[in-house]
Amino acid sequence: MAFTLPELPYAYDALGPYMSKETLEFHHDKHHNAYVTKGNELAEKAGMADLSLEEIVKKSYGTDQALFNNAGQHYNHIHFWQWMKPNGGGKSLPEKLQKAFDSDLGGYDKFKADFEAAGAGQFGSGWAWVAVKDGKLQIMKTPNGENPLVHGGVPILGVDVWEHSYYIDYRNARPKYLEAFVDNLINWDYVLECYEAATK
Repeated sequence: MAFTLPELPYAYDALGPYMSKETLEFHHDKHHNAYVTKGNELAEKAGMADLSLEEIVKKSYGTDQALFNNAGQHYNHIHFWQWMKPNGGGKSLPEKLQKAFDSDLGGYDKFKADFEAAGAGQFGSGWAWVAVKDGKLQIMKTPNGENPLVHGGVPILGVDVWEHSYYIDYRNARPKYLEAFVDNLINWDYVLECYEAATK
């Protein structure tokens, strides 16, 4: 399966003022596109070009670092764009998701505090996640392009804490970016879709 750069599901300026047009142009058109180009080249070289993206991510983890870095980041970003929408975020979760957040994560306020802390506490580049693992929701953080797939989980929400995701808009204020993401950008309908797929 060749990697392809997906179109953004909204206009470049649709997430303002929380994520600027300039950030999305750099992040999607330059950074994500580079993972796609390099990932295709390396998957071909490794004889994995016919595998699904999830299979490439799992198979290259610990065996082919360069391929894993690009495949992992491609997987992460495909979902990252979908995990955001204009006028998103906030406490209005779909009922099924709300129940899972209440039972597994201690409710919305605790999720918000723990998720933002995971993102702020990830040293250097990486991601913070809500993942389904062992049948329950968990908050995780991973370095670089790693994601819950290689740690026995399935991500249903992730936030990119590489500097290219926020530096243009927030400079070094990563906690402010994380707060804006949770309060104003999360696409809860897509999170629910991921949750349902991970738990069926």
